[in-house]
Amino acid sequence: MKFMTSWSVPKENIPQAVARFLSGEAPPAAGVTVLGRWHNTDFSGGYTLMETDDPVAAYAEAAQWADLLDLSTVPVLEDADVAPVLAKQFKKE
Repeated sequence: MKFMTSWSVPKENIPQAVARFLSGEAPPAAGVTVLGRWHNTDFSGGYTLMETDDPVAAYAEAAQWADLLDLSTVPVLEDADVAPVLAKQFKKE
């Protein structure tokens, strides 16, 4: 399953967050594959797309950054997965 984390960095935590990121101190949690990471151009935060079959692993991934970042993680679905549901739900009679 894929999970999208949106994160923001309180201004006072930017130096520590950058240092941790650059040092490689917080690799993906065991059982988590990071599929991509995108950074806002204003240093305010970004998004991480990860994949895991274990929601506890997704929690562990977030916990590695919870002391510096404000995080929100939700499961996400791809278009191909939701299209049949939408077609059925919104099918015009």
